[in-house]
Amino acid sequence: MTKNPGSSFSGKQKRSEIAGIPTNVVVGVVGAGLALWFLFANLDKVKIQFWVFTVTAPLWIALLTTLLIGAVLGYVVKGRRDMR
Repeated sequence: MTKNPGSSFSGKQKRSEIAGIPTNVVVGVVGAGLALWFLFANLDKVKIQFWVFTVTAPLWIALLTTLLIGAVLGYVVKGRRDMR
């Protein structure tokens, strides 16, 4: 197999873009916007029951906490996958 000096292929995959912005940035911004919209649409107070005690708090706090825990777990799992 011979290399073509005029080829634009450099062995790396080109990242996809939307209007010049990397796709992962666009998806992240849209996802964050939808998450905020969902949080602010759920402002009622709810009872959150843990194993031993019950807490009354706005639903958006419970949702935000769940979102942050999921993001941290995703980051940790991604970091472990990158180390392999």
